[in-house]
Amino acid sequence: MAAERVMVGMSGGVDSSVCAALLINMGYDVSGVTLRLYDGEDYNAGLTKTCCSLSDVEDAKAVCARLSVPHYVFNFKEAFQKEVIDRFVNEYICGGTPNPCIECNRHIKFDAMLKRAEILGFDKIATGHYAVVKQDENGRFLLCRAADKSKDQTYVLYSMTQEQLSRTLFPLGSLTKSQVRGIAEENGFVNAKKPDSQDICFVPDGDYAAFIERFTGEKSKPGSFVDGNGNILGCHKGIIRYTVGQRKGLGIALGKPVFVTEKNPLTNEVVLGDEEALFRKKVLVNNTNFIPFDTLKNEMRVTAKLRYRHTEQPAVIYPAENGNVIIEFDKPQRAPSPGQAAVFYDGDIVVGGGTIIN
Repeated sequence: MAAERVMVGMSGGVDSSVCAALLINMGYDVSGVTLRLYDGEDYNAGLTKTCCSLSDVEDAKAVCARLSVPHYVFNFKEAFQKEVIDRFVNEYICGGTPNPCIECNRHIKFDAMLKRAEILGFDKIATGHYAVVKQDENGRFLLCRAADKSKDQTYVLYSMTQEQLSRTLFPLGSLTKSQVRGIAEENGFVNAKKPDSQDICFVPDGDYAAFIERFTGEKSKPGSFVDGNGNILGCHKGIIRYTVGQRKGLGIALGKPVFVTEKNPLTNEVVLGDEEALFRKKVLVNNTNFIPFDTLKNEMRVTAKLRYRHTEQPAVIYPAENGNVIIEFDKPQRAPSPGQAAVFYDGDIVVGGGTIIN
């Protein structure tokens, strides 16, 4: 019986390289593929660190050569701009704080790449994400946390469907990062000591506002800082330069610490207030996806996290109108930000998640 064919998404980093090596050892017929998603010179001219660089492609190619497996490069730039960059820019302009990694996983890695793999006759795809896929007693696929909780990436994978989970392998889910680097060194990979990427891939300097202005060709318009009653406090430099919860870098002195509590793109106002105004006990989310079941029909006890680095907190989720979900935390949580993802857990199992509305 022929081995299952697996297309491994290879970014040029150590995680995806070790992913390919492990799958070969498991007996899979492996091919590596690097996705060209973005050319830094398009909007990031002059920045030294950019996404999808030639060196990343060469690193992936070198690893595949060492493993004696084919390596391909697919151009997904058009899809990436439409589904990830355009959404990111539009969400920021509309006052939100999006997470483009979630959209990249939703639309590119586990949709476009999976469809390409199917066309080319591959049985499954694999990535170097730290996560685990299991099946319950009814055969339903579950997304579970990785063994290395400090590297767990299930937060950005909550939107995966049953079809996607059934055809995806995450071989790093049972390993720690140090073990992964050890395997890379044992195999003599050129990228064994390559540092992990930290920033959004198409904003390598972390300056989201400057990227958006370069991308749109328009300067963000100044507007008013206001208090919770609408009283004007000063002038801001453009709504895209601020995030909910921000205190530093506001450029305004009011004699006491103040924080961004809200952004109103319709009036181009940034609302400032005391830190207490940031806390919410109830959070509303839309665009929900659930994994152990199709829809949330009754209230459910979970833990929930509102940002990638947020420690999840005890809460109850229950269905609202139009498929939306209300999260009611046991204790008020600081600065839930529209556009960010809220993800729900039952122990190590990902229940699902959605996009924060308010």
